Amino acid sequence: MIFRQLFDPLSSTYTYLLACEQTGQAMLIDPVIATLERDLAELDKLGLKLAYSVDTHIHADHITSALQLKQRTGSKIANPAIDRLPCADVWLEEGTPLQLGSVRLDPLHTPGHTDGHFAYLAGDRLFSGDALLIDGCGRTDFQNGCSEALYHSVHTKLFSLPDEVLVYPGHDYQQRFVSSIAQEKQRNPRLGGGKSLQEFVTIMDQLKLPYPKFIDYAVPGNRACGVCPTDLPAHLEDYCGQSSDSIQG
Repeated sequence: MIFRQLFDPLSSTYTYLLACEQTGQAMLIDPVIATLERDLAELDKLGLKLAYSVDTHIHADHITSALQLKQRTGSKIANPAIDRLPCADVWLEEGTPLQLGSVRLDPLHTPGHTDGHFAYLAGDRLFSGDALLIDGCGRTDFQNGCSEALYHSVHTKLFSLPDEVLVYPGHDYQQRFVSSIAQEKQRNPRLGGGKSLQEFVTIMDQLKLPYPKFIDYAVPGNRACGVCPTDLPAHLEDYCGQSSDSIQG
């Protein structure tokens, strides 16, 4: 499998490129509209054809590039079936793998950060979105989030995976790239180390995080599979701009 880990510094979002070496077909997980040109250049450099863009959930901190990727490359938009987005070409459900040549992506419904959140397992790699971060997790106070649901998603589905499975998160804010199921079970300060459900709920209740500055634009834009608003304030214009910065792993 061809694999690249790409980074958007504005929203601290990781985008993942997976491709089948035999067919040259690729998918992008959680692509960001601000890094559209970078991702297209990466595909071109590797001689790959984009077959799918895949999102883990309806994001609140950036806008997906799924729609523009479809317009530019003819790729299909794959989204969690639970969100029933009319702009999607493929609705992903747990128990129904997305196969791309030799690459198999197994969707795992992991509600809690949002009610429609999915993580994706590809062999020994877990693309955990915002359900499980390195030493953390996504917030649960917006978009039908639920701390209890997130705890159960992580403990019953993600922590039940083999210890050696690598965890590639949707974000990281401290220049970390990858973790493992074993590491997160042992030392994740919110969800690991034997934390009880009540301890986790208390931790999440005490975060007191500010209202997300881009959510009012990102959520409707992502419900349309990646449409930037026409009334975006000047101080948020970079979220719909272009960036060439990336991290590859």
